[in-house]
Amino acid sequence: MDYRKELTTSRINRRELFIRSFSFTRRNNFFVILFFIFIFSFFSCARDESSRIELALGTVCSVTLYENGKDIVFDKIFSRINEIENLMSVNINSSDISRINGNAGLTPVQVHEDTYKVIKRALYFAEISNGAFDPAVGPLVALWGISGDNPSVPSHEKIIETLPLVNWRNVIMDNQEQSVFLTRTGMALDLGAIAKGFAADETAKIIKNEGIARAKIDLGGNIIMLGEKKDKSPWRVGIQNPGGSRGSIIGILRIPEKTVVTSGVYERYFEENGAHYHHLFSPSLGYPVQNGLLSVTIITGVSTDADALSTAVFVLGYEKGISLLESFPEAQAVFVFEDNSVSVTGGIDFMLTDKLFYIK
Repeated sequence: MDYRKELTTSRINRRELFIRSFSFTRRNNFFVILFFIFIFSFFSCARDESSRIELALGTVCSVTLYENGKDIVFDKIFSRINEIENLMSVNINSSDISRINGNAGLTPVQVHEDTYKVIKRALYFAEISNGAFDPAVGPLVALWGISGDNPSVPSHEKIIETLPLVNWRNVIMDNQEQSVFLTRTGMALDLGAIAKGFAADETAKIIKNEGIARAKIDLGGNIIMLGEKKDKSPWRVGIQNPGGSRGSIIGILRIPEKTVVTSGVYERYFEENGAHYHHLFSPSLGYPVQNGLLSVTIITGVSTDADALSTAVFVLGYEKGISLLESFPEAQAVFVFEDNSVSVTGGIDFMLTDKLFYIK
């Protein structure tokens, strides 16, 4: 198989998907696919390989099954993804998250066991990161309008006024009632930094339960490579160039069955008066984080954790982020900095391919 031909075709398909997603989100800066994935395999064009791509979770979701790619399996997968979106999206009025937010300061809200599980895990990461990851960041996200049609820089006074509402410690969980209570009126949860990871893990669970040995899951950049290739070689995943066009990469990860998740300044952003404002906020300061990092990629075994870790580590910055990762011996990371330097943690198989970047 001609790899160059496969690469070109993949790029064309991605462009078509982005055009569709623009019409869906009505925002030309709502880019969420973080990686350009490509598989170096003589078997990647086998007849039993099947893919399905749908818009869900506010992004482009694609699943490739390298065997047993039946419609009934894809139906199960995307039904589960849509179920998670309906439970956890802040943009669906009937979702558990919207009901929790609507009752902030008023009353606890009983929720689905999945919602409860994800919020509890989010609070765990809030605790171990000392609030760098905060699922109660909803008021800041709404204030900046970063996911809406007209984002803008709020006044400093408005940010200061909003900050007391961003505090994960004011999220009260009741295990017996399976309820969630936000103690202050105006508080709001936003699970955008962890729910896609959970959806990816649930997708992987369905695929394994169907007895499928090899698959690729890409939920807007939350990637899981399942099983191993027929030739036993590692999967290869390209890491997005934070300042380049979509599909341009700085290097290649060679991984076994793992999940790969990146948080970066290029995912969701807007520009105002020549300044770049991205969606990765400091919960304590109320502004997009400026710490010299362009992106953080986490490689580990659980996508829910990788999703939360990528945000927490980015917000903490390199030194404190490395300290946090020590609590997760299986996790590895790739850091990309504003000066085009790249730092990788030990044990990672990463090959730099862009000569404009260099390894520290």
